[in-house]
Amino acid sequence: MTASKEIKCTDVEKPKSKFPARYFVTFMLFMGMANAYVMRTNMSVAIVAMTNQTYVKQGHEDIFDDECPNTNYTDLPKEADGEFKWTSSQQGYVLSSFFYGYVITQIPFGILAKKYGAMKFLGWGMLLNSVFAFLVPLGAREGGIIGLSVIRFIQGLGEGPIVPCTHAMLAKWIPPNERSRMGAAVYAGAQFGTIVSMPLSGLLAEYGFDGGWPSIFYVFGIIGTVWSIAFLIFCYEDPNSHPTIDEKERKYINHSLWGTSDIKIPPVPWKSIMKSLPFYAILLAHMGHNYGYETLMTELPTYMNQVLRFSLKANGILSALPYLAMWLFSMFISFIADWMISSSRFTHTTTRKIINSIGQYGPGIALIAASYTGCDRVLTLAILTIGVGLNGGIYSGFKINHLDITPRFAGILMAITNCSANLAGLLAPIAAGNIIEGKPTIAQWQIVFFIAAFIYIGCGTFYNIFASGERQPWDNPENDDIVQSPSANGHQNSVPITNIVTESRH
Repeated sequence: MTASKEIKCTDVEKPKSKFPARYFVTFMLFMGMANAYVMRTNMSVAIVAMTNQTYVKQGHEDIFDDECPNTNYTDLPKEADGEFKWTSSQQGYVLSSFFYGYVITQIPFGILAKKYGAMKFLGWGMLLNSVFAFLVPLGAREGGIIGLSVIRFIQGLGEGPIVPCTHAMLAKWIPPNERSRMGAAVYAGAQFGTIVSMPLSGLLAEYGFDGGWPSIFYVFGIIGTVWSIAFLIFCYEDPNSHPTIDEKERKYINHSLWGTSDIKIPPVPWKSIMKSLPFYAILLAHMGHNYGYETLMTELPTYMNQVLRFSLKANGILSALPYLAMWLFSMFISFIADWMISSSRFTHTTTRKIINSIGQYGPGIALIAASYTGCDRVLTLAILTIGVGLNGGIYSGFKINHLDITPRFAGILMAITNCSANLAGLLAPIAAGNIIEGKPTIAQWQIVFFIAAFIYIGCGTFYNIFASGERQPWDNPENDDIVQSPSANGHQNSVPITNIVTESRH
């Protein structure tokens, strides 16, 4: 039973609606992903403004001036020193504290979402994340490194449901023939959030209230709170629990999603999953991506400040350029991926491997190239922009591959791979902070970039060898039992147990 067959499984006519309910859910999930990444990335810009850079540079004999003189960049103003005397390694621990909380909630929320539904865990989790953003300035000023790290840890706990619960909702709402585009659209919210967060955080740090950098967390805390409340009010777990969805759209979604409309979702086949090479291919690709991506996401503003010596305002704006490229490219390549599959010229497996290769080899090669550009600010930024842009291929590669191999357990598989990937990702700022500790030179940053590049390329190669786009035998709905429930007209309809539970909940 293959994924390509799955796309053609529906004989229900696609409803003609200007803005279907599934598009609204996709849009809200996109905005949720954007808010989540705003909360993740705003600290990487804020910490540059929070930290006393003179203290960080003490004892290094002005290596910044010697390596990258300010010739032709005299229009860039000298930044005022921040209020906290934190070393590079201490900053690395602050940046990584968020991910400790984020990681430990992945698998629990993946399991709970399967049993109780994903929507409320996602909405309430993001509300917790947003509310604690207001406490970041207080935590830093009153509690120092420890106080700030605790607050960021709790924010990470709240953000834990975002990826597994988003994947679980996509599995219930998006038909297979719209999977690449809708999945890419939702996860491209990560880049959209980064694009908004970095330049706006830079501006708020320079011109904001309460000393500048605290306004970053107040502003984005308000935005996140508003989104969370709106999501909890206007979104629903699945088409069957939506009170106003068009009946044609409900039937179209349910009949196109195998295992959703008339199949009971069985217990998780843990043993089969643990023996599945396609699962491990996704796992390794995800881990490699996160290490490389977190290296860039958390360390790029610091690199631009310490080595390329951009101003804080320019730092935020220019740091966002690579993610703008990634956002645009991820949307473009998702249409290419769906065309490759629907044209029948490429299988799901071949498509995922080709697109994922672009998404992981591209940034790996770019990181190696960028490590040799020295003080050439324009060339370095151009290469990093192209490399991170190509990284957008992963959203139509391994990131959506869970839905190919197991539509019904995609949320749980995403929880496992995302948890493991973030364990790898949280090592990135710690490793970078310790490598550049006391000597933030181009040579040391080259080591940081080389490590990330080889991890990108190595994990991408493992994926190309063992990945699959086929629905796996351990997720065969023909082996499931059907549960019967009476319909309104007195006939017996096949209804999944999960939908009966969901309908009573919302």
